[in-house]
Amino acid sequence: MARWVLWLWEPPWSSRLAEERLARRNPHLARALELEKMEGQRIATWARAAAMAVVALLLIYLNPRWEMLYYEAILLLFVVIGIAQLRAARVGQSFAELGLISADILLLTLTMTLPNPLASDPWPTAFQFQFDGFQYFYIFLASAMLAYSWRTVQGLGVWVAVIWLCGVGGVALFGTTYPELSDRVREAVANYPRIFDAIDPNSVNFTSRVQEITIFIIVAGMLGMKSRRASQLLMRQADLAAERANLSRYFAPSMVEELAHRNEPMGGVRSQEVAVLFADIVGFTRYAEAHTPDDVISLLREFHAALEEVVFSHGGTLDKYMGDGLMASFGTPSPSPDDAASAISAAFAMLESIARLNADRAGKGLQPIRLSVGVHYGPVILGDIGNARRMEFAMLGDTVNVASRLEAATRILSCGTIISQAAMEAVSDTTLRERFRRDMRFHKGFELKGRSEGCDIWTAP
Repeated sequence: MARWVLWLWEPPWSSRLAEERLARRNPHLARALELEKMEGQRIATWARAAAMAVVALLLIYLNPRWEMLYYEAILLLFVVIGIAQLRAARVGQSFAELGLISADILLLTLTMTLPNPLASDPWPTAFQFQFDGFQYFYIFLASAMLAYSWRTVQGLGVWVAVIWLCGVGGVALFGTTYPELSDRVREAVANYPRIFDAIDPNSVNFTSRVQEITIFIIVAGMLGMKSRRASQLLMRQADLAAERANLSRYFAPSMVEELAHRNEPMGGVRSQEVAVLFADIVGFTRYAEAHTPDDVISLLREFHAALEEVVFSHGGTLDKYMGDGLMASFGTPSPSPDDAASAISAAFAMLESIARLNADRAGKGLQPIRLSVGVHYGPVILGDIGNARRMEFAMLGDTVNVASRLEAATRILSCGTIISQAAMEAVSDTTLRERFRRDMRFHKGFELKGRSEGCDIWTAP
């Protein structure tokens, strides 16, 4: 109950400042707010123009006289104000928009409280209220609901009430009266004082005016609450977009959509067959010692960008960057029969990508990058590690260790890529497997550092 009370009584400026802070931190929210604002304003402008056209026809039907051209011109002016609001639209507080909204309210109040100057039949100024012109304010309230924030919608209700009461007070104090009309009406309904109070042509009927603005404020408040719920939904959707953007840093775009629709994107702790790839820059330490920090960072950005594109284009997962290297997996979170083939294809594609990058660097007089890659296939343990304060999705097991040592062994064998026999045998397409082997060299029982048993491997320059 307390939460609802706080929600209802939260100051508008407090929530506006909070939304602005969130928008500055979340570019997806800022973009969503901008798109929602502009689209809403465009719809509101068209809706307003259509509403004014319908009202113009309605007025001709209700009173087919030349004097109605006065109101037709005012309707056209409302359309122009609507277009000006579209041009002035922006996210956040805008004094131009507030001024144009105030112009709407003032113009409609003057139109409804002052007699038509083209009318041939004079009547008391207060008689204007007999035409129930206040109901036209609801058109502008609906338009505001389409274009503005919930704070503006609720503020519009209060602002209309204040200006309308000022208009009513002005008519009561300074309006033209015809006392003889009141006398004649009183004589006609002498035995019905309540009827006289309702139809007195010189009375502003203040109780009816209070009823109008009270209902208007209630409706504006309720519509504002609905608009606030829509705004909160938009913010939640922007958060989801940010979460998907975070996923896209690790997974291929095709996988992001699948993960976004799962209740448990990564699943529980489990063991499964995965192809693991390690890639590293050979001689990076010496390069870093001989170059400026800006040069080092520029190199890493180019290197990571090139390899990241290869990983994602082959359906892999970018597990982590490790300084001048990276670790990628193929088969997480969902395994497939093509995981080993995808990992080996990605290894060769990385070499080609770095070759293109080196050609570009050579044209700029920069030192080339030498890449080393190791690929292994086997069982790993997948799951979250850490504690409640910080969790990380991890891939553990001997397969990961072997892949890392294969990459390091490229220095010993003076080659660019090492593929384990296990990864090669896991390629389900025999034709593709033979194509991989065609340009590679087989080493039986190669001894990896830290392992007692030899490992059969394939190497490529």
